[in-house]
Amino acid sequence: MKSLVILAALASTANAEPAEFIADAKELYTVAACGGGGVPPEIEKIVDHHCKAINERLVKFRALYFDKGKTFFDKLVPADAPTTIVYPFGGGDLLSALVAFPNATEITTISLEQAGDPRRLATLKPAQVEASLGMLRLEIGGLISVGSNTSENLSDQQRNDIPGQVASFMLALVAGGYEPVSMRYFTIDDAGDLHYLEQSEIDELDKQAGKSLKGDWKPPTFSPAFANVEIQYRKVGETQLRVHRHIGWNLGNDYLKKHPQLIRHLEKKGSVTVLVKGASYLLWRGDFSRMREYILDHLKWMLSDSTGIPPKYAKPAGMIQETYGDYNGAFLEGAQANPHDEDMIALWKGQRRRALPFRFGYVDKDKQAHLLVTRPR
Repeated sequence: MKSLVILAALASTANAEPAEFIADAKELYTVAACGGGGVPPEIEKIVDHHCKAINERLVKFRALYFDKGKTFFDKLVPADAPTTIVYPFGGGDLLSALVAFPNATEITTISLEQAGDPRRLATLKPAQVEASLGMLRLEIGGLISVGSNTSENLSDQQRNDIPGQVASFMLALVAGGYEPVSMRYFTIDDAGDLHYLEQSEIDELDKQAGKSLKGDWKPPTFSPAFANVEIQYRKVGETQLRVHRHIGWNLGNDYLKKHPQLIRHLEKKGSVTVLVKGASYLLWRGDFSRMREYILDHLKWMLSDSTGIPPKYAKPAGMIQETYGDYNGAFLEGAQANPHDEDMIALWKGQRRRALPFRFGYVDKDKQAHLLVTRPR
């Protein structure tokens, strides 16, 4: 409660220039995400070793998802789908949003994981850089292999000296051929508007310890100032600016009732394209109904795996659902053999089979790739 009071007070102060972290973003882009550029000689060998491992995986990822995937998604995503993307439960996965929606002009990812303090890399000794990059490779291994991360890895990223979320976002930009132009941090006020933090506000918040947004989630090792980040970026060689925002927020009903600022912010976007994948089947549950209702009220077009909107809620809301790949049951045992899972199985069985050339999100219980499109009738 103390943090929220301080944040509210800070947001009410006169707005000076927001603190800009583009220099830190570019350093992470070069060192952690292997985006090219010079590095200090004392860590050159460390970064070369790190980037050799990263680039080997990125070559394979680009070939499968950005090259082969482009043909698939160009046919799948309608031309009139909004270029404003909302990706709840998205963790550090800007990468998948760029794969599916390369024409996006605004992407919002939301998850329990907070963005992270980008300033530490410049203060680390070579041995610390080496250890942190090693941890990062373990934490993002799934992301740059199949576009998915485990909850445990995402939680661990908040405790690495190199901010795992921001590093993952930089890696996505490298993989997609983009570069960062600006990086700022923000809070959301009661009206749902963004307040970009000034340096004096960050200095004040630096006096506080980071807090977990969920009881069993590891608390971050950085202050609340670095929960939410905005990264402006562009395609290398182009001038059009695009924006990615990551918001650290708990999407459960109880938290959203106490902290409704996020929903107010999202509602201001109007009709959006929605992406949901690897979301632990939370949208099947009653205690995430508020987020489910927001999605159904605002989606113009939605792409998900089976963790998206169940037919029980989609059909009454006037939605059509189209299946791709194969689905014989939920990936997680705890979601199997319940009514929503049975409805999903029936949905796939009731439609002609549409081919899916790669995994995108969870597989099913038989390790089969699948996707679901949800759209208004």
